[in-house]
Amino acid sequence: MRWDHLSAPPDGAVPDGPAPAAPPLPLALPGAVARTFDTPGFAGMTFYEVQAKSIINRVPASSRMSFMWTINPYRGCSHACSYCFARGTHTYLDLDAGHDFDTKVVVKVNAGELVRRELAAPRWRGEHIAMGTNVDPYQRAEGRYRLMPRILSALRDFANPFSILTKGTLILRDLPLLRQAAEVTQVSVAMSVGFVDERMWRSVESGTPSPRRRLDAVRALTDAGFRVSVLMAPILPGLTDTDDSIEATVAAIAAAGAASVTPIPLHLRPGAREWYAAWLAREFPALAPHYRRLYGRGSYLPKEYQREVTARVRMAARRHGLDRAGPGEARQPEAPPVPPEPEQLTLL
Repeated sequence: MRWDHLSAPPDGAVPDGPAPAAPPLPLALPGAVARTFDTPGFAGMTFYEVQAKSIINRVPASSRMSFMWTINPYRGCSHACSYCFARGTHTYLDLDAGHDFDTKVVVKVNAGELVRRELAAPRWRGEHIAMGTNVDPYQRAEGRYRLMPRILSALRDFANPFSILTKGTLILRDLPLLRQAAEVTQVSVAMSVGFVDERMWRSVESGTPSPRRRLDAVRALTDAGFRVSVLMAPILPGLTDTDDSIEATVAAIAAAGAASVTPIPLHLRPGAREWYAAWLAREFPALAPHYRRLYGRGSYLPKEYQREVTARVRMAARRHGLDRAGPGEARQPEAPPVPPEPEQLTLL
């Protein structure tokens, strides 16, 4: 079981003001403390508070990512992005990759103290740590649990290099800590903005801050002295891959002061694939045949499509004075690797 390194929090280790919840615990989280909160932003959500036994995770050797270590203080995400590639990981918890992923969030309440302890370990060599590589550390739950200030304080105190990828404007709360850390180590910040169409935002990623608010955060971070990379991700076939959409999005990213833009066409891994397909059938049923042709039984778009869309984004970026992301600025490859897929799935 992937979650056998977790245990329940000790008595009293809870945030102020919660109302206890009664839902049954997932089989993979025995002893976790389940909570709900009487605030509109958390309506219908359950938080499973656990004491993690470790927090700095090694990336599998087979990965093509440019980093080797990650920190993920949460599992599940209230951003509710229909396309989120991390949805499948919720099945490790005996929860589903759809509604449960959006509304049942695991909170590693001791993340801050664990980071400090693991950074102090003699075996730790001060390598780069990436955050936001699975689910967003600045999702709404972070406003209540405040795990990131303790994590960032530890990284600052140990002068350990790190990067953050987020859709969350809550990152601005921690701007003083980010600036302090940047004085002693390398700090990279990236914001994810796939498009600026507000109707599309409300439909496919309604739990996130609006694209305009995210771009305002890019401006604030830039004004604070950070070179902010923007991941134009994901680019949705038939929806946000038009010339007009690409032009509007790249223009807005450039106007926000971003240092670079990296396009990522949509990929649909198991878990995300089924949830996105259901959303597409409900919202844009006429596009279903187009997606079947593009994806077939796989998770990735044809390489020709990826190259063509990426080239159009690069052309728009040059028109607006944006260069490609430099090393470490954006933490995903332009075209995701295409691994062998044992699952034979059908889209729609």
